[in-house]
Amino acid sequence: MRRYFEIYSIMLRNSLIREMNFKANFLLWILVEVLWFAGQMVFIEVLYGHVNAIGDWSKWQMVLLLGTHQLIAQLFQSVFFMNVAGIPELVRTGKLDFMLMLPIDAQFAVSTRQFGLDNVVNAGISVAVILLSLFKLQIQPGFSQIVLFLGTLGFGIAVHYSVMFFLATISFWIVRAQGLFAGYFSTFSLGRYPDSVFSGLFRLIFSWVIPIILISNVPARFLMGTFSGSPWIPLLQLSVAAAFVVIASRWFWRFALTRYTSASS
Repeated sequence: MRRYFEIYSIMLRNSLIREMNFKANFLLWILVEVLWFAGQMVFIEVLYGHVNAIGDWSKWQMVLLLGTHQLIAQLFQSVFFMNVAGIPELVRTGKLDFMLMLPIDAQFAVSTRQFGLDNVVNAGISVAVILLSLFKLQIQPGFSQIVLFLGTLGFGIAVHYSVMFFLATISFWIVRAQGLFAGYFSTFSLGRYPDSVFSGLFRLIFSWVIPIILISNVPARFLMGTFSGSPWIPLLQLSVAAAFVVIASRWFWRFALTRYTSASS
């Protein structure tokens, strides 16, 4: 385990050096994120200019949910997104051969090659939005709420990573997976909406099969303490779902490697 930490620290240092070589791009992506947040805030302001609440979600609770959704997304993107999105290119060009030859776990190698510093800064913006929302709601979460919030953030990141890693692994057969990634982002954007707006079969699928609704709503509700029933049921549901997709994506990756014949074969 120590060896893996040392390897990752080297990869992290190289990524930071690379990011600083393109400062304009780094600053541009931060600006894009700020503008995106501003646009979402305007949308929420307009929406709540016509209604007082959506289900049991007030305006600032909705803003907190948005901040939570973005925090999970930005942390995922900082650590995993560029790497997982690059797997189809590794397969197409044959560079995956070199990754498989490394004396470390292949999944670790392809998942941690690069690090997005701009996403970390954008995650800080998300934290600021969450803190502003808590201030407006006059909520001071306790220690246990913060711990549960952070723990469920981890589950959310795990779901993001595992689902996208599963989709990227399909490139062993279809080579290009950009369409799958586009569908992934469109689907997971549903996570920034309150769970109260979903019902029926749609809610069943995206709560129990692919827990998109849970990954942002559960952490936000833990921070606010607004569960209508027992909070342990959605916590158990999210943790089991996260464990399932992590194990499933790992199994599918190992299965795909047994079918991989390299680009030169």
